[in-house]
Amino acid sequence: MLEDTPASELDGWRGHASGSLRTYLRRQATDRVHGRWALKFLADALLATASFALAFQLRFLDSPGGVPDRYWTMLIGTIAFVALGKAIVFSVLGLNQKWWRYFQLPDLWPVVRAAAVASGLLVAVFTLAKPYSYNLPRSVVVFDFLLTIVLLCGARLARRMIAERPDRATRRRRTRGVLVVGAGSGGQMVVRELRLNPNLGARAIGFVDDDPRKRGMHAVGVKVLGSTDEIGGILDRTAPDEVVIAIPSAPGVLRAKVVAACRERDITVRTLPTVFELLRGGVQLTRQLREVRVEDVLGRDPVVIELDRVGAYLEDKIVMVTGAGGSVGAELCRQIARVRPKLLVLLDHAEDNLFRIDRELLDEWHFTRVEAVLADCKEGERMLEVMQRFKPDIVFHAAAYKHVPLMEANPLEAVRNNAIATRVTAGMAAAAGAERFVLISTDKAVNPRTVMGASKAMAEWIVEADGHQHRDTRFIIVRFGNVLASSGSVVPIFRSQIEKGGPVTVTHPEMTRYFMTIPEAVQLVIQAGDLGASSGDVFVLEMGEPVRILDLARNMINLAGYEPDEDVAIQFVGPRAGEKIHEELFNVDERAQPTSAERIVRAVRTRPLDPAWVEGSIERLEAFVAAGDEAGLAERVVEVVTERISDSSAIPAESPAPGADAPR
Repeated sequence: MLEDTPASELDGWRGHASGSLRTYLRRQATDRVHGRWALKFLADALLATASFALAFQLRFLDSPGGVPDRYWTMLIGTIAFVALGKAIVFSVLGLNQKWWRYFQLPDLWPVVRAAAVASGLLVAVFTLAKPYSYNLPRSVVVFDFLLTIVLLCGARLARRMIAERPDRATRRRRTRGVLVVGAGSGGQMVVRELRLNPNLGARAIGFVDDDPRKRGMHAVGVKVLGSTDEIGGILDRTAPDEVVIAIPSAPGVLRAKVVAACRERDITVRTLPTVFELLRGGVQLTRQLREVRVEDVLGRDPVVIELDRVGAYLEDKIVMVTGAGGSVGAELCRQIARVRPKLLVLLDHAEDNLFRIDRELLDEWHFTRVEAVLADCKEGERMLEVMQRFKPDIVFHAAAYKHVPLMEANPLEAVRNNAIATRVTAGMAAAAGAERFVLISTDKAVNPRTVMGASKAMAEWIVEADGHQHRDTRFIIVRFGNVLASSGSVVPIFRSQIEKGGPVTVTHPEMTRYFMTIPEAVQLVIQAGDLGASSGDVFVLEMGEPVRILDLARNMINLAGYEPDEDVAIQFVGPRAGEKIHEELFNVDERAQPTSAERIVRAVRTRPLDPAWVEGSIERLEAFVAAGDEAGLAERVVEVVTERISDSSAIPAESPAPGADAPR
């Protein structure tokens, strides 16, 4: 029969059935909500009944005959009205809108307020209406008020205890013992989450905390067993299956201590996300727990600044980020989006990278004031067109080539992309009336020995010289060392080598580098963009102590669950051409000068940079690039760098006093 039914009629039946189903489901959901509300209302009414009756019992507890007959008459005659009235007051004041199973200390005040209002109305009715010739005893009112608070709070706490109590099947099932490092708010959140989610199959067996006041105390029902200095003994006594470091801002030294003790005993270690990851994270804490990574154990305290405060100068501004699809450029975009600029212009010549960061800002950050521009910073006409179209107020120039071996093999592209493109972008930004131009530089630009380092040094000279020539635009240079997990970092290389079973290749046993995470570096870059008043300033990020690459490799092998030299070999391959054993953050003609920002210093030149010399040097290099003369370019790069270093080394006898500005 259905075969003979017209399609339109079938569609009508389907639509009617679908509408009926939606109506039924809505009714069921509404009924459940109303049913839950009715249960809470009834429970509060019963609790109010009990408190009012107990108040009379307590008032006449010492009386020989108990409650006098006339007060029995008053109690029996009014208890239903009192219970109903109190339940209505509790509902009006919102007590029924809170889930009992999540009752916490902050929820106590609404209960006290509701009980006080109900007691006030009770006194008013008995005083004004006078339903009996004799008054309601004052002590009954006081007892009733106190008992109401106790019973309401007790019932809610009991409901929470029942909800958090594991069921019989969960108690029979073996659960993993978890030792939590940090008894603060983060650690307590982890313990609560473990209790509320029995399916996780884990239970907290104790806290470890360095605060001596917490020793031996209990937090959320779990005891503080000792400090991290005793972590070895605590692990031996408790034998946990897993350790969770629940201090998002824990210094690397503390993390390293815990990780080392756990590694010796083959215990899994996980950690709460860092502050930056928490800002991006989801809602379920236990899902954000992750394995300890190498950046967690570098032995350096994490950088934490108030981005909303230090990045306030970006608010309601048009901000452009070049190299927006790269490691540093993409993180710049994420953090700039947090301070809500008027428009964020993403510029990159790599289509895939640009597409990814554009979609991420829209889908994950819900930031819609974004324009993605596919352009090459080396092309003057295209950059002028883009600058005149958007007229950015602030430009962050993060576009650069950074792989040293590749740049050694391709010197033309290194100079073209890192030096000449910086000249083009900075000039076009000034021509379009930009307020600030911020160059992202590297420690490899200091006393350079490679083509990549020399090209970045030239970029610094260009921006510093532009600071003298374009007075309406503030030119700023921010210099820092290696950033972990970037595409050019050694960390992804080591990780890949470890996954393949080794060997892990280290250039030299004594080689060191400065390291910082990408989010930390970017926050400091944003802060540096608003420091100082002069143009052409060079700011250097304090990176902490340099890290020995061999130690980094050993840490990564350990964190992967292997033993260095036994499970995974370490092979020394020797430094590459021009590679330094130890990187520097300051040139020979620079000295560090403190700024108002913690962890940012100004590199003050003891000899001024000649803009005319910079202009002439870059023009000659540009001619070699245009001619495609790699040999001539390499020779000229060496001459320029040598000339600059020689000139810088001739420091005059009288240099500026500490704290004074260097001549410009």
